[in-house]
Amino acid sequence: MSWHSADDPVPGDSFSCDAIQTLIVPRSRDLGSFAVRRALPSTQCRMVGPFIFFDQMGPSEFLLGQGMDVRPHPHIGLSTVTYLFDGEIMHRDSLGTELPIRPGELNWMTAGRGITHSERTGSALRQTGSRLFGLQSWVALSAQDEETAPAFEHYDAASLPIVSAEGKTVRLIAGAAYGARSAVRTSTPMVYADVALEAGAVLPLDADYDERAIYTVSGAIDIAGDGFGPGQLLVFRPGDRISVRATEAARFMVLGGEPMDGPRHLWWNFVSSRPERIAQAKEDWRQGRFDTVPNDAEFIPLPEDPPPVRYP
Repeated sequence: MSWHSADDPVPGDSFSCDAIQTLIVPRSRDLGSFAVRRALPSTQCRMVGPFIFFDQMGPSEFLLGQGMDVRPHPHIGLSTVTYLFDGEIMHRDSLGTELPIRPGELNWMTAGRGITHSERTGSALRQTGSRLFGLQSWVALSAQDEETAPAFEHYDAASLPIVSAEGKTVRLIAGAAYGARSAVRTSTPMVYADVALEAGAVLPLDADYDERAIYTVSGAIDIAGDGFGPGQLLVFRPGDRISVRATEAARFMVLGGEPMDGPRHLWWNFVSSRPERIAQAKEDWRQGRFDTVPNDAEFIPLPEDPPPVRYP
C-alpha cells in the first residue's frame, strides 16, 4: 500500500504491567472509500523487529460501484505483507503478477531494488458491493538483501501452519512458534502470527525475540490485570515471559523479531539503510525509470515533500 498521510498515533491509558513498554492506540484516518488505522510508525515506537509499518484496513463496506483503488506506486528495500480477515484485494505488480488475495491467505511482495504494484477491488465485487478488513505491514530487508531482485509469493490458507489446543488457535504466518514453522521465506529472523482465543483461554508469549508486540483485532484480553480492547498495539519489554488471557473471545496478531542490523530511513514508500539510495529511488520514480504494472496505466506521482523519517 502507498504511504498515506495520517495523524500520529497517541498513547492510551496508563497500565500496571511492567512487561508492556509502549501502548499505541492508532487514530483512524478516512481515505474516502475506506479507513485505516496506523500503528507503526509512531512517535512512541518506530519499529518492532523488522516491522517498520503496520496498518489496519477497515472494517469497511463498499456500496455498488465502489471499492479500494490504490494506484500503482513504487517500493524499495522492504517486503509488503498483506493479510485479510474479510473481503478481497486484486494485486497487480510490475513482475506481471495479477492475483486476488482472500481471507487467511498471504501476499508477500519483496521490493528489493525496486517494484511497482497496485491494489484494487476487482470488477466483479464492484457489481455486488463488498467488505474489506485486514492488515498490511512493511518488513524492512536486511542490508545484504536490500538490493535483491524483486519477487512476489502467494501462500494459500492451507499452506500456513495452524496450532490449536485448549481454546487457542494460532495460524503461523512467518517464522517459528509453538512447535510449528512457516514456509514463508524472510530476510531476517521474525515471527508473525494470527491468534484466536476462546473466552478464558490463555496464550503464553515467550521471550524468543528481543522485540515483540501484539496488535488487538477483536474481543478483549487481559495482561497482568490490565484489560485491552480492539485496535491497540502493545509493545513488550525484552526478556519477559507474558501471558495473554481472553476475557471474551478475542483475536490478535503477534509480531516481532531481532533488532535490525542498523538504522533504517523511511521516505514515502521507500526504505533503506542509506539515505542516498532513497534519493536515487525518488529520482527514478520521478523520471519514470521504475517498471510499470501491466494493464494498470495510472500511477501515484512522487509527493512534493513528505517528511523523511529515520528508524530507529
